[in-house]
Amino acid sequence: MELERESGWQLHPIGGETGQAYMGTRNEERLFLKRNSSPFLAALSLEGISPKLVWTKRIGNGDVLTAQEWCSGRTLHKEEMDRTSVFNIIRRVHGSQSLKRMLMRLGGSVLNPADLYNQSLIDLAPDLRNHPLINKATTYIKENVPDETSTENKVVCHGDISHKNLLLSTENHLYLVDWDSVVISDACYDISQLMERYIHPEKWDEWLGSVGFAADDYSREKVYWYSLVNLLNDLKHNHKKQDYIRMNNDLIKLNNVLNRLKT
Repeated sequence: MELERESGWQLHPIGGETGQAYMGTRNEERLFLKRNSSPFLAALSLEGISPKLVWTKRIGNGDVLTAQEWCSGRTLHKEEMDRTSVFNIIRRVHGSQSLKRMLMRLGGSVLNPADLYNQSLIDLAPDLRNHPLINKATTYIKENVPDETSTENKVVCHGDISHKNLLLSTENHLYLVDWDSVVISDACYDISQLMERYIHPEKWDEWLGSVGFAADDYSREKVYWYSLVNLLNDLKHNHKKQDYIRMNNDLIKLNNVLNRLKT
């Protein structure tokens, strides 16, 4: 109630893990409101990657409330994630030097391969650590960490490529939303998330070729390394949620990827 009084809008919580997002209504108007969004949102709005930013307001408890245009449409279906339009909006983000400069000025986190390796091992439950497939994957990841620390070739990465974070408007405009996980990292970080979550490993090479990503700077082995790290993190997340069906699917994918690394 206090938040509604300060904002001047009636707030309707929108489902999500953070519980910070709302649909705001006032008379006939609707806005998407969120608490403590990244200041980076303004730059994304200017580039048309996220819906237009309308205003920001600091409220009494120190939180910052941001308002974006309410975009009528829908999130993508899982089956639509291999579309070229999805790859293209991610690559637009990766190719934007203005977004990178802005995020650097805001003190955005830089994520190196060694950081990703260490994160994949943090809080890894003993029963997962001792699983033969996971043990094989962590060994491969450790022995093949790309030696990259310079930010020169790194790009802005969304960090959580999910069909729930891709919004298709009724005007057929695709937006990439929910930037709480944004980092500066290798482009492979985002692309490998898209691959391991939505494309069958047997089709990875074909898909990489079709979108023109597997060039010299993004070798097959490098993309696969990032895919293993992301897959391991997803598996760990599903284990914590006790979602054993998704966890079992992750293990099947893990086996497929490890087998493909031998070819």
